[in-house]
Amino acid sequence: VQLQASGGGLVQAGGSLRLSCAASGSIFSIDAMGWYRQAPGKQRELVAAITSGGSTNYADSVKGRFTISRENAKNTVHLQMNSLKPEDTAVYYCNADLLGMSGSFLGYWGQGTQVTVSS
Repeated sequence: VQLQASGGGLVQAGGSLRLSCAASGSIFSIDAMGWYRQAPGKQRELVAAITSGGSTNYADSVKGRFTISRENAKNTVHLQMNSLKPEDTAVYYCNADLLGMSGSFLGYWGQGTQVTVSS
């Protein structure tokens, strides 16, 4: 199983970016998918998560600015980030709880994509 993230980059404050993450491999089912971020010197934190049924959860710091969505048929999760702030600068990681060949739901991580917001 592999999670491939894309869409990071450099943007000015107030701008937008869209992150995508596709899961591939021997996958039977995916439960929750989400995005986390880790800024230098800080712990990794949850940004947003979405269940297979479409229920969402956001960190308070991104509510009203970020939108998480998923395409179940493509095993893909997106994060639309608007009104970006310098404090959003971090490496963003996608995560998926999925059922693979192990026979149990396990958490998998993508490789991380850098988001840099300049002031």
